[in-house]
Amino acid sequence: MYGFLVSVVSQFNPKAKLWIDGRKNWESEMKNAISPSDRVIWIHCSSLGEFEQGLPVMKKIKSNYPTHKLAVSFFSPSGFEVRKDFKDADYIFYLPLDTQENAKKIIQLLHPELLILVKYEYWYNLLRQLNKTQVPIVLISAVIKEKDLFFRSWAGWFRRTIEKFDHFFVQDQDSKNLLNSIRIENVTVSGDTRFDRVREISESITKLEFVEEFKGNSNLIVAGSTWPTDEGVLADYINSHLPLDWKVIFAPHNIDEKQIRNLESKLNSKTMRYSRMKNESVANYQVLIVDTVGLLTQIYAYSTLSYVGGGFTKTGVHNTLEPAVFGVPLIFGKNYKRYLEAVHLVDTKAAVRFKDAFDFEQKMNLLIEDKEVREKRGKAAYEYVHKMPNSTSLIISHLKEIIK
Repeated sequence: MYGFLVSVVSQFNPKAKLWIDGRKNWESEMKNAISPSDRVIWIHCSSLGEFEQGLPVMKKIKSNYPTHKLAVSFFSPSGFEVRKDFKDADYIFYLPLDTQENAKKIIQLLHPELLILVKYEYWYNLLRQLNKTQVPIVLISAVIKEKDLFFRSWAGWFRRTIEKFDHFFVQDQDSKNLLNSIRIENVTVSGDTRFDRVREISESITKLEFVEEFKGNSNLIVAGSTWPTDEGVLADYINSHLPLDWKVIFAPHNIDEKQIRNLESKLNSKTMRYSRMKNESVANYQVLIVDTVGLLTQIYAYSTLSYVGGGFTKTGVHNTLEPAVFGVPLIFGKNYKRYLEAVHLVDTKAAVRFKDAFDFEQKMNLLIEDKEVREKRGKAAYEYVHKMPNSTSLIISHLKEIIK
């Protein structure tokens, strides 16, 4: 039914079309990519966020097991289309619909020695067939919630499938306690591999000359992964309250022309787009809109204060660890509680959350006017990220017991 509905929607929805087209001829493509003699380690990610979580583990697997092939699967086009050229993977593919027949064919063609699931996505038929063929399953960077399917009284059939996982690496003690409550004991609290990833990135940041030129001696607000609601609140503040010795870089979540123009129309300050800089100096502008992808993490390194977008969307605030790793204070919207790290950053006073435009104005005024407050919050952010355990090392140590 799901497959049928997506195929109907794909007639007018580009993302759904990618979802359908990406799964065409998957059997023949897998057959060409994987030979019967290959030794395969398989990692599955729902989308781009889960890929970033799994990336430190993928890199370690590739270096520790060079004679194995690394296969990476995605469910969502948001992950596959961005990372389909990932060089450390030998084979990247869309996970087909979870039918019994598809599950049997995948296992036959891919013949993995191990499946690593990143954070979640428990496809019943696939897991059941893997259990039947005794392929170990390891779950990493997981957050277990009481509302999850396997805690339902009527879902014993599903619970029996996940009970056979080789190991659970979870982000927090609450997740471990919940799994223990249904008699699953093979659980390790390892934290989140994304901490390893952002720490690794922060150590290899390269200079961005255009940001250095734009910032000069000014303080800098970096507004990353912003949505129109975020941009409206920020634009009002910039127009009415932003001091002249502060500058702003926007790196919107969607960089389509319509949204960029909409943002530009809201701003009264002198504004430049990254794509239009050419030979013109950006030092004389107060706002810079980065209308390209792939630069945000490096830009965060220059920030005095970071605004993380998404706090007014259904899915919630975006990646808060990317700026936090550089020891800068954060501010974001009210929808953040589904992400443990965002909750912890607020609890440790590293981040400030706001509920509306008036609340934002009050809290931004304090952050901008009081350098000591900014420094204390920035220090709290840095300590939070850098004191977390090396989750990747714990996972790799366990994998050594499985992969020969």
